[in-house]
This record gives sequence, C-alpha cells and structure tokens, in this order.
Amino acid sequence: MLQEIISYISTLDPALIYVVIFFFAFIENIFPPSPSDFVVLIGSTLITKSAIGFIPILLLTSVGSAIGFIVMYFIGEFLGDKLVRSGKMKFITQASLEKADRFFHKHGYNLILINRFLPGTRAVVSFFSGVHKLKPARTFVYAAVSSFFWNALLIFLGIQLGKNLELIDYCLSKYSEVVFLLMGLAVIVFVIRYFLKKRKAA
Repeated sequence: MLQEIISYISTLDPALIYVVIFFFAFIENIFPPSPSDFVVLIGSTLITKSAIGFIPILLLTSVGSAIGFIVMYFIGEFLGDKLVRSGKMKFITQASLEKADRFFHKHGYNLILINRFLPGTRAVVSFFSGVHKLKPARTFVYAAVSSFFWNALLIFLGIQLGKNLELIDYCLSKYSEVVFLLMGLAVIVFVIRYFLKKRKAA
C-alpha cells in the first residue's frame, strides 16, 4: 500500500511536490496539528525514485519552517501586550510572566535551537519568543538552523525508507494481520465471557 502511494506521488510534477513540502514546513508553526514531518519524510523517499533532490528539499523545508516560526513570533509580539500581559488571562500571574521573561532572555535562543527536536512545543516557543521580544533576525537564523538539522535527519530517514519500501510494506501488512487477529481473539474472549457470566447469573 505504502509503495503504491509513493509510486503515485513520484509521477507528479517535481515543482508541485516542492511547493507542497514548502507549504507544510511553513504551516507547522502556525497550525501545529499539521502532519509536516510526515509529509517531508514521504517526500524524501522520492529522492531515490525521481528528480527530487536532497539539497532543494533541505533548503525549502528549513527556510519554510523558519518563515513560519517568525510569523508566529510577530503574532506573539503583537498579541503579547494585548493578551498575555493585559491581565485578561487570569491564570497567568505577573510573577510567572517576570519569571518567563528572565528565562527567555537567558535561555530563549538555546530553546529556539532545539525547538525542532521538541514535538508539540514548536508553536509555543515561536509565539513566546515574540511575546518576550527576542531579536527577530537572530530568532530567524536560530529557527532556520534548528530546522536544518531536524529536516536533514528526516530526509535521511526518508531516503532509507525509499530504499526499503518493499520490506516496510511487507512488515506493515504482517502487522495489520496480527492486529486483526488479536482484535478477533479479543472479541471471541469477550463474547465467551459475556455468555458464561449470563449463564452463571441465570
């Protein structure tokens, strides 16, 4: 199944694939549920099967992610005083804000450097980098560097995936068979226990 999907994608125009990969890299910081890493991983499998190149994907994903990061940074900078510091959010106290300010000004750039390796926190880090008014140019560069190393790892894994599609497809099919078998056994056990319990109650 996976092999069929990737074979179909490989028939698409490379320019379209690049645009899609860039879009998902950009949107991940703004819309965290976006399956960006999965898209990059699948796109990278095409490196061994089509005209898609390692360097273009790496640059597009790194720049796209950094642009998305800086967009959320400016949203955080714009909303920081109006929302976070206005006192409208009762669960955020002045003391916690001052503590967060000190933390971000001391460790904020290091946090940006590792943020790509912290799934689930990317949008939060980019937003609060703006709230705490870190330097935007430095923030962009650090976000791009973090994205560069993370995406290089993803692309490498995607290439390995592309080289072993048949094996992975086989393992996935066997995994599905095992899951269905276990689900069937669970249903049988549940039904038997239900009737035994009903019979005992009677």
